[in-house]
Amino acid sequence: MQFQNTRAFAQQLDAADNLRDYREQFHFPQIAGKQVIYFTGNSLGLQPKIAQAYVDEVMEDWRKLGVEGHFHADKPWWDYHERLAKPLAKVVGALPEEVSVMNTLSVNLHLMLVSFYRPTKKRFKILCEEKAFPSDQYLLNSQVRFHGMDPDEAIVEVKKRKGEHFWRTEDVLAKIGELGEELALVLIGGVNYYNGQAFDMATITKAGKAVGAMVGWDLAHAVGNVTLALHDWDVDFAAWCSYKYMNSGPGNASGVFINKKHLGQDQIPRFEGWWGTKKETRFLMKPVFEPMETADAWQISNPPVLALAPYLASLQLFEEVGMDALVGKRQRIVAYLEFILEEIAKEVGGSFEVITPKDRGCQLSVLLHGQGRSLFDFLMGQGVIADWREPNVMRLAPAPFYCSYEDMYRFGQLLKQGVLRQNK
Repeated sequence: MQFQNTRAFAQQLDAADNLRDYREQFHFPQIAGKQVIYFTGNSLGLQPKIAQAYVDEVMEDWRKLGVEGHFHADKPWWDYHERLAKPLAKVVGALPEEVSVMNTLSVNLHLMLVSFYRPTKKRFKILCEEKAFPSDQYLLNSQVRFHGMDPDEAIVEVKKRKGEHFWRTEDVLAKIGELGEELALVLIGGVNYYNGQAFDMATITKAGKAVGAMVGWDLAHAVGNVTLALHDWDVDFAAWCSYKYMNSGPGNASGVFINKKHLGQDQIPRFEGWWGTKKETRFLMKPVFEPMETADAWQISNPPVLALAPYLASLQLFEEVGMDALVGKRQRIVAYLEFILEEIAKEVGGSFEVITPKDRGCQLSVLLHGQGRSLFDFLMGQGVIADWREPNVMRLAPAPFYCSYEDMYRFGQLLKQGVLRQNK
């Protein structure tokens, strides 16, 4: 298809979009009385309108039933989290028993490393990407120190090549081969938060397994964004937050994937708690932990039902649409946004360098050469909610559930206006 930088063409794309009606199922912030152009689904997704009803249902059951809501609510609270496993399994490419929801992302990654980072004198190194998300850097450093080792020796970073803004798969594979029997764990962000790059998770996982390492993924920016097949890729574990592309609400609960081959084991290293023990005997208050046969064995505490309610609401929309449809629109709308950026650059005689490679999800990270924070501030004032990273990178993430092609056109016109205003 030959794109055009016109409102009429953008509206034509919207008219042909099978997901166009889902835009009306989300609440949009407003600036100056107008609906914003929302580019930060990679940070906090918009609120599904049905989320309120799911939360209200829990509040009503609490009001009417009190503690009896655990067993007598329409969606009993004691197993509320189990309702999320099946739809989430479809999103991440897993078996339902391999998925659970609990805690928050960094907490879950720490719990996963208790089980899957088992350093020995010979095999103790962790491979991650250069400048991983700070929380991942902190947790890796603290885990290594917890085991009495030096992070400078145990943590190895795969770096980008000089002058490039992305990682090359062959460099990751080469580093895995170089570390060989010293490599205990590969833990990388599946989609990089800064440049939006989607790593070749299948190939990297295979290479890590081939040298005997455990392989895990931080999927904060990947879940609900890119196609995943965690079970088929033989990933050992993964964890993700739910408030970005999954639209579950600020700081909400995290999901985990634990490969089936690790389930049902009594002796696996694990921090254990009441809600991970077998349902059948949980209320017998037995002193010996008997793990669930599913990923729920890693649950420590009972589920935060009020937090899970909007997550379940959002998953209803994912069930209706399916990842194939979301990925299809994502590819088209991101391509159209990139085209718009190129066209506006021609019109204003400027340069907007997209540093996100073609292997990507919703996000385009754009270097605004010759422009500074004032351009971003202008756009925000005009109702464009985007994200800024110093010194001059703007992250744009047009989530396919609720972003329109006309949004992309309107953004281009505002960007053009902002640049011309700056250049006066």
